[in-house]
Amino acid sequence: MYELSGKRVWVAGHRGMVGSAVARRLESEGCEVIIAPRDRIDLERQTDVERFVDETHPNAVIMAAAKVGGILANDRQPVEFLQRNLSMELNVIKTAYDFGVEKLLFLGSSCIYPKLSAQPIEESALLTGPLEPTNEWYAIAKIAGIKLCQAYMKERGARFISAMPTNLYGPNDNFDLQTSHVLPALIRKAHEAKRANLDHVTIWGTGSPLREFLFVEDCADALVFLMQRYEDYEHVNVGSGTDVSILELMTIVAEVVGFTGRIETDPSKPDGTPRKLMSNAKLAGMGWTPKTSLRDGISRTYDWYLTTLQPRPNGSVSTRPTASSR
Repeated sequence: MYELSGKRVWVAGHRGMVGSAVARRLESEGCEVIIAPRDRIDLERQTDVERFVDETHPNAVIMAAAKVGGILANDRQPVEFLQRNLSMELNVIKTAYDFGVEKLLFLGSSCIYPKLSAQPIEESALLTGPLEPTNEWYAIAKIAGIKLCQAYMKERGARFISAMPTNLYGPNDNFDLQTSHVLPALIRKAHEAKRANLDHVTIWGTGSPLREFLFVEDCADALVFLMQRYEDYEHVNVGSGTDVSILELMTIVAEVVGFTGRIETDPSKPDGTPRKLMSNAKLAGMGWTPKTSLRDGISRTYDWYLTTLQPRPNGSVSTRPTASSR
């Protein structure tokens, strides 16, 4: 048991969806949450990270910072996704060890697993086959982060662990249609189609791929649980244990948003991995399970989205950009 009460915990990436949820969750643990404003630190500059850690003296670190995005963004910016994520991971993990941080949790992604992994995907599937080409750059960076934590644990006894969240969604998500993940993109598409009184909305691909989703507040709770109770070499999956097709997901989103038009598919666009469901048996065996249903989570996310709508002078609507890095 790692006691968080009275500790100084640096949440790297506190402005993003996951980092902000973790920071909120930690408020009930009696610890001091440390954040790094962008005007104070650039996680891609090692000197910045070293200076910040030297000044703030965190006891623990949750590394949630990342350059993130959907299929389109990954396909168009391979250098950005590989290079920026590698830089941030190396700087934070190395500096944490060099300055005596007691414990670190690194956040990976379910895309680290092979494209055609047996379902549900167990932690042992890592590096057993080719990755999904549409997001391999991000996946390789995340795998490197996992392996770096394992290297520090193996060679130097560092208490550095890794967690692999499934597809996350919730408050503070990114709703930019060019860079967002699938669920926030569907929410925005349905919302704008409803506002424009359109008779249909189109989704990428055939709609048949199966995906697992976890509400970000549940993920944050799981990460705090792992910080307190887990200390081993292998990474841990963090998921809901159930999946849904993209077409079924769009149907739920439409019902929550109130869009009553047709849902059409565009098979000319890529589907990505056919199915991706992670096994949550390891985490469940420790005593943790999620609390939020998919429909309730989407409803809460849409409520948050509505509160962030910002009218432009021409009457169009934009949303506050959020889930990036740092």
